[in-house]
Amino acid sequence: MTDLAPSPAEEPTVLARARGGLGRLTLNRPRAINALDLGMIRLMHETLDAWEHDTEVDIVLLDGAGERGLCAGGDVRGLAERVTSGRADETALFFREEYALNARIAEYPKTFVAFADGVTMGGGIGMAGHAAIRIVTERSQLAMPETRIGFTPDVGGSWLLGRAPGRLGEYLGLTGAVMDASDAIYAGFADHFVPHENLDGLRDALETRADPSSPTELVLLFDETPPPSRLIRAREWIDDAFAGDTVADIVERLRARPEPEASATADLLGELSPTGLAVTLASVRRSRELPGLRDALDQEYGLVMWFATTQPDMPEGIRAQVIDKDRSPRWTPANLDELDPGAAASALAFRAETPLWN
Repeated sequence: MTDLAPSPAEEPTVLARARGGLGRLTLNRPRAINALDLGMIRLMHETLDAWEHDTEVDIVLLDGAGERGLCAGGDVRGLAERVTSGRADETALFFREEYALNARIAEYPKTFVAFADGVTMGGGIGMAGHAAIRIVTERSQLAMPETRIGFTPDVGGSWLLGRAPGRLGEYLGLTGAVMDASDAIYAGFADHFVPHENLDGLRDALETRADPSSPTELVLLFDETPPPSRLIRAREWIDDAFAGDTVADIVERLRARPEPEASATADLLGELSPTGLAVTLASVRRSRELPGLRDALDQEYGLVMWFATTQPDMPEGIRAQVIDKDRSPRWTPANLDELDPGAAASALAFRAETPLWN
């Protein structure tokens, strides 16, 4: 497998530096909105290994280079290439190392702070969403948009979605809807709202450790109250429609609602991969019953390998949305009426050849 880490002559794709007790990890692929590749994941693992036993570091801060966002997700072009060329071992390796990073962040023994400023989607949620202290700003755009490419939320996304209020988990997971700061806090994807212009001040405070000294107390000095979430106002039709037993039931309930947003959501679901929608619905609902994040990651690992090794929709979705950008994916099957009723159960029962956890 090609080593994705940068050569010594290149600028690192992850910048790591420690000062004043603060270890700062900056994702450094700004032209790609800091999309993750295997080299970046490995660099983060190496740094977290070193800092875990470094007595000079007691807070870790994750942020992103550039003005566009923390992380737009994983390198889906690379994923599509691996899938279409039959390199299942490489696909499995990538997800195992990424999911290990997601769990590592959630379980890290030192306070892990994430600035989800700007675009934070997919793999970006897998890092920021599991941090101990999750900061959003007025620029934040959070989403799990995997169904848009015929896939399913992973990186622990199903764990977060399963714990959102009411039926927001189903809504956000199936539609890939973008959350602003208020929505992200309400849905349980973030903890604090700090205006973008104050992030440098918060970063300095975490480094200099002025009183009050705990990271949470420092964040509260910069925390402001965001506007009410639009999701609160939409809960009535979301909770009603997304309580349907199947995706087809959900679409029918949406069509019966008077709200224009409900009708538009039904139209959107009609454009997405029937397989991806059915699997996502089952995944989010089963995640509600799982005991912990690692269990959800294990479930997601089986699902993503099912998609990667047995289904055509993921590479087709990436082709249509990211590579050719014709926005006209040809799903298999093309509509919900043709979907095998047992597809989601088959996906949940799938086991990858190589286990996620050693």
